[in-house]
Amino acid sequence: MNQSIKNDAGESIDYSFASGDAALKKPGWLVVLGHGVTGNKDRPVVADTAAALNAAGFDTLRFSFAGNGDSAGDFRDATISKEVNDLRAVLDAVAGAVSNICYIGHSMGAAVGVLTAAKDQRIKALVSLAGMIDTKTFANTEFGSETPDAGVMWEEESCPLSSAFMRDLCETIETVAPHVSAVQSPWLLLHGSADDVVLPRDTEQVQSIKGDAVKAIFIEGADHSFNEPAHKAAMTEAVVSWLGQLA
Repeated sequence: MNQSIKNDAGESIDYSFASGDAALKKPGWLVVLGHGVTGNKDRPVVADTAAALNAAGFDTLRFSFAGNGDSAGDFRDATISKEVNDLRAVLDAVAGAVSNICYIGHSMGAAVGVLTAAKDQRIKALVSLAGMIDTKTFANTEFGSETPDAGVMWEEESCPLSSAFMRDLCETIETVAPHVSAVQSPWLLLHGSADDVVLPRDTEQVQSIKGDAVKAIFIEGADHSFNEPAHKAAMTEAVVSWLGQLA
């Protein structure tokens, strides 16, 4: 795949496409992967998951939301609401070529997935990795001590904290929980028990709403990005196994 992808603001979306192992090819399937706050398509939690899926025969497309990584746009505008439009632009670009799209989102990228899958039936399977549900609590807990338009995220000078970001998470959205029931596609949620960025209770909230309609896996001791090799392996193996049963 070598076509350009632009969101509705005309900003180019940087992406990497990789084909699945030819011997294990899953015809008609494409897995799209989106990252979390301050991330990009090359963060290990995204890239390693894509690599595991490629080895299992799945084609993957991982992308950076506008304003992140090598995508065009201003980081200060990278709100959940705007990133929903970025994901839709990606879906517009690929939907005609495949019959089944799985979206995998990490952290805030998972909240983007919930809001999109609740309305867009092109997403045939959904995976949330340390998925954010309570956006207001996240924003206030992680960035409440910073001054919007003056402070930065997690002491990263390249990631300014904008008032647009805080308004979107704390006022426009607050929580994506009201949209959970509208997600009709098969849904896998994975969360580390030691995640102190997006707490496991966010995944537990989805469980309480959807019950047995979703599969939730909690990986003991894993952090927000499943950084330890054993935790990363457990996460990727769970994703590959679950999606392999659907393909």
